[in-house]
Amino acid sequence: MTNSSKILLDESELPTHWYNVIPDMPTAPEPYLGPDGQPVSPDQLAAIFPPAIIEQEVSQERWIPIPEPVREALLLWRPSPLFRARQLEQALGTPARIYYKYEGVSPAGSHKPNSAVAQAYYNREAGIRKLTTETGAGQWGSSLALAGQMFGLDVEIYMVKVSYHQKPFRRSMMETWGGKVIASPSNLTEAGRAELARDPDSQGSLGIAISEAVEVAASRSDTNYALGSVLNHVLLHQTVIGQEAKAQLAKVGAYPDVVFSPCGGGSNVGGMMFPFLADKAAGKEVRLVAVEPTSCPTLTRGHFAYDFGDTAGLTPMMKMFTLGHDFMPPGIHAGGLRYHGDSALVSQLYKDGIIEAIAVPQLATFEAGLLFARTQGIIAAPEACHAIRAAVDEALRCKESGEAKTILFTLSGHGHFDMASYDKYLAGELEDYDYPEEAIQQALHRLPKVR
Repeated sequence: MTNSSKILLDESELPTHWYNVIPDMPTAPEPYLGPDGQPVSPDQLAAIFPPAIIEQEVSQERWIPIPEPVREALLLWRPSPLFRARQLEQALGTPARIYYKYEGVSPAGSHKPNSAVAQAYYNREAGIRKLTTETGAGQWGSSLALAGQMFGLDVEIYMVKVSYHQKPFRRSMMETWGGKVIASPSNLTEAGRAELARDPDSQGSLGIAISEAVEVAASRSDTNYALGSVLNHVLLHQTVIGQEAKAQLAKVGAYPDVVFSPCGGGSNVGGMMFPFLADKAAGKEVRLVAVEPTSCPTLTRGHFAYDFGDTAGLTPMMKMFTLGHDFMPPGIHAGGLRYHGDSALVSQLYKDGIIEAIAVPQLATFEAGLLFARTQGIIAAPEACHAIRAAVDEALRCKESGEAKTILFTLSGHGHFDMASYDKYLAGELEDYDYPEEAIQQALHRLPKVR
């Protein structure tokens, strides 16, 4: 790759503030509700979150300062590079210009540390000694283990069982950074035991793992819970991605016609797209497209309703697109996208037509990942391959139409710990899976009743 394909910022250009999208949303997100159907107060959130995080979760301020200790931690890998994918463009024969923001340069190999370091810092400042969390593919769990090591916190991670076995080196990474990793569902919590009683062979889900982590955090005064996606403060912390991308594109006089990000709980989408949404609100033309798997089609086939963020119903209810909190997704290899719901912010913006969503099948994502590796040299995580697939398809449409669009996508993490997945793809052992409509409808019938 030629040097001209890489667009860098220097350390002084690392954002000083996070961007809060709520003031620029045409429709404000609905409040979180408790078991009584009433809005959850900040005091109720204090059982598992520190004061600063709660303030950010409900903030109406457009710009929130990044504390200097957090900026210093981010400087270990930020600003992250933006690349123009010239070799991919040539292979596709497209007139489109394709750019990707590469978040795999972080120590944990993904975008997840952007929020992990902030959450660890605020918890340490609040006197917390231990954090619990869940993880799917392991990117969030390894990021929080890293952040816990940086700020002197113990970290206990409930890892979805199917990923626990599929991705042993992610588990090794968490343990190297001092994290304690437990396959979920486990016998250590009531939520885990209940799931194992229902299905002794349960492969787990993010909803179950969240239930286990929240249960442990709520039972101890020295322990809080940390979440890697979905909630407002997590998406807020990730907006360094989009802010940097805008500055990098400006250096070469470019602006995207369309932006793609993989979508599980919403942290990728919020991180990259929210800073562009401010431009869209001001009249700028840009398409913002979330890309999810056909096997877990939360936005494209889910229902916009109040639902729990976890399987056991320990979290507040959120108004979001959901497949039902007891939805059990198949064991696809994009483990970070196997979540039943989506961020309330992303959901409301999708409901209002501000952002779009598409779903792509597993085999097509690996096909795109292989093409990307053979042209750009980077082996992408299965989650990131969803955005690559969407970008490739858009570039091929440009080839047909002759349009020279500018395409931007988030390459949210490398796939160095996902080679078993690539092995299975190359051996022809992976298959596509469209989640049955009947199963979705059954899960939706069990949504909580809210007046």
